Amino acid sequence: MADVAVVGSGPNGLAAAVTLAAAGLSVEVFEAEETPGGGCRTAELTLPGYRHDVCAGAHPMAVASPFFRAFDLVAHGVELLRPEASYAHPLDGRRAGIAWVDLERTVDGLGPDGSAWRSLFGPLVREWEGVVGVAMSDLRGLPSEPATALRFGLRMLEQGSPLWNSRFSADVAPALFSGVAAHAITSPRAVSAVGAALLLGTLAHVDGWVIPRGGSQAIVDALVGELERLGGRVHTGHRVDSLAEVSSAKAVLLDTSPAELVRLAGDRLPSRYARQLGNFRYGNAACKVDFALSGPVPWAAEDCAKAGTLHLVGSRAEVMAAEGAVASGRHAERPYVLAIQQGVVDDSRAPAGHHAFYTYAHVPHGSRRDITDQVIAQVERFAPAFGDLILAHHTRTAAEMPLHNANYIGGDISAGAMTVGQMLMRPAPRWNPYATPLPGVYLCSSSTPPGGGVHGMCGLNAARHALRREFATTSDPLALLRATVPASG
Repeated sequence: MADVAVVGSGPNGLAAAVTLAAAGLSVEVFEAEETPGGGCRTAELTLPGYRHDVCAGAHPMAVASPFFRAFDLVAHGVELLRPEASYAHPLDGRRAGIAWVDLERTVDGLGPDGSAWRSLFGPLVREWEGVVGVAMSDLRGLPSEPATALRFGLRMLEQGSPLWNSRFSADVAPALFSGVAAHAITSPRAVSAVGAALLLGTLAHVDGWVIPRGGSQAIVDALVGELERLGGRVHTGHRVDSLAEVSSAKAVLLDTSPAELVRLAGDRLPSRYARQLGNFRYGNAACKVDFALSGPVPWAAEDCAKAGTLHLVGSRAEVMAAEGAVASGRHAERPYVLAIQQGVVDDSRAPAGHHAFYTYAHVPHGSRRDITDQVIAQVERFAPAFGDLILAHHTRTAAEMPLHNANYIGGDISAGAMTVGQMLMRPAPRWNPYATPLPGVYLCSSSTPPGGGVHGMCGLNAARHALRREFATTSDPLALLRATVPASG
């Protein structure tokens, strides 16, 4: 057995594996599925020639997270494509809020609320590295840029309180902000959701929400390629059923849910810690619908055709109503639909002139309902005649999500409810959220800080602790990663 065993090959597991391999350790990764990647895979789900991202489809953190800045995806051969607009939020009446990469262009399009948008995001955009440092940390130490952290925190308190409408006077800007906040699959006014919106909204005006040419699988392929170059191995189709199977490794890192850790450990976990993991809350869910289209989506608001990502739900009040229904265990009549049209920048996703169109809708945890018709209705609300373009579709209900990724319990693609408590203390109330009571065993999945998303930070943080505790290595992991970047990059 190698020095390190990693169970699960999602972005966090691979980030941990590459980080440890860059430190000179031998690393083996074990993946139950036939392809690596977890929530960052690409497959022909509808028709031959249409490449659909299985979960993650746009990547705000791919050029912003400390891990990926050190790893350098571009130097590893990944072509990151940048839509002119990061995201759009269409409204009835052929209107839309557009978050252009250019902040001032966004401001110009928001009319009476343009200056309010600038004052909300302008300081954060100027200090974006500090914003990422705050939002992507393990929330266990003092921020390196206290002034930026204070600005970020004050904006969280404003938008996460009854003051959230005080900044705006019209309806487009607040809808644009709420659409991003709803990524957290909780109330858009929850502090955790507002934090996500501020981070994602900031990055929308920095490098944009980039899209990898060919599919999100390109990110995984780059990580796997670097791991193998450093001497590591990935074993696909290899399900680990007990920690005993990897006990000869000096360190074991689990890119798994807390529930899976309990299963793998059997009766080895202390009862108190096992109870804490058993109390970990999984959040509400997504029903994913992918479409093969004969042409581009005919948006009523023309600028929507320039956005990579769209939030299809309507006004701020409608966002609240849709998320409120899901939070109460009901299916919204008009659900929040997140759509990605990678074809605006990537012509490799579908045959010439055709498009692969990505959507998911928020639904209650564990939902077995196929809501394809409601998704189509929401798209057609803002793009009449959308249905005429559909050649085929593929639906995966929330209950079916764990069949392709065991970490998505009940269809929770965030690997844990984004409550304030679980934002600070996931998966259990411990100072070191990555280390477990078992010697040499660490959790590195999105169920640890800073949570969901393709950023690799959960894996990097867990690897940093493993290096210090198991291998007495005090070198900066990011410096080790930067030292491995190909010279041609």
